[in-house]
Amino acid sequence: MPGVDLLHAHYVRKSFSRHTHESFVFAAITEGVEAFHYGSDLVHAGPGQIALVNPDTPHTGHAAVPEGWTYRTIYPDAELIRSIAAETIALRGDVGFTAPVVDDPYAARLVVGVHRAAEEGNALAADSLLRLVTARMLRSHGGRVSPLAPLAGGARDAARARAVLEERMADPPTLERLAAELGTSPFALLRAFRTAYGMPPHTWLTDARVRRARRLLDTGTPPAEAAVAVGFTDQPHLNRHFTRSVGVPPGAYQRARAARTYKTGRRPAS
Repeated sequence: MPGVDLLHAHYVRKSFSRHTHESFVFAAITEGVEAFHYGSDLVHAGPGQIALVNPDTPHTGHAAVPEGWTYRTIYPDAELIRSIAAETIALRGDVGFTAPVVDDPYAARLVVGVHRAAEEGNALAADSLLRLVTARMLRSHGGRVSPLAPLAGGARDAARARAVLEERMADPPTLERLAAELGTSPFALLRAFRTAYGMPPHTWLTDARVRRARRLLDTGTPPAEAAVAVGFTDQPHLNRHFTRSVGVPPGAYQRARAARTYKTGRRPAS
């Protein structure tokens, strides 16, 4: 399915650092309990529940019980969700979900069904089930995302700092130099950035590097080259942060993507 990634995993000691996704996240818990920070709240998801994460929303993830947790996760891109929202509930523009955890065993079974259909190579069933579960979630827990308010001074500085870090990712300035370039103080910029993006600049930068490395891996760039291109010191440095955010090492991720390309004859969307 173009524009969709899938992850089926069981974690016991795994701990996801605070990170974001460019896509939406539907994670159906099948065993155990996952806990994750979503905004300022610590929430839990167990069997029959779905964790819902909007794009660019900082969150973490770890086991809430000794036996860990198992889930089947769908990562549909934002354009796909917008098209389904427009077609099924007449919502256009930016949409999102209002609750990080939904208690809906039927919807959770639909998510599992998407996985099983994809594993069997039944693209028609997988696509159909994905649209059914998305429409169900949008009707009960979705809505239009409110437009951002005009940027205040601190928020403007945060946005400018983010643009600088995005442009100079491989060789970023220090916080002190960045603040000086923007005409503010380091502590003021630190507070403004955390308020705007839910994490300090150095954490955001690591997350952004992983996301860019992921796009490079999708195009066939070797992990060692991708690591240097985005500013990590070496491949082990990329491996550590990539695995903490994505859940699998970059080499395994790239091999799975290459297998999908081979089977479908086209490169999957990121």
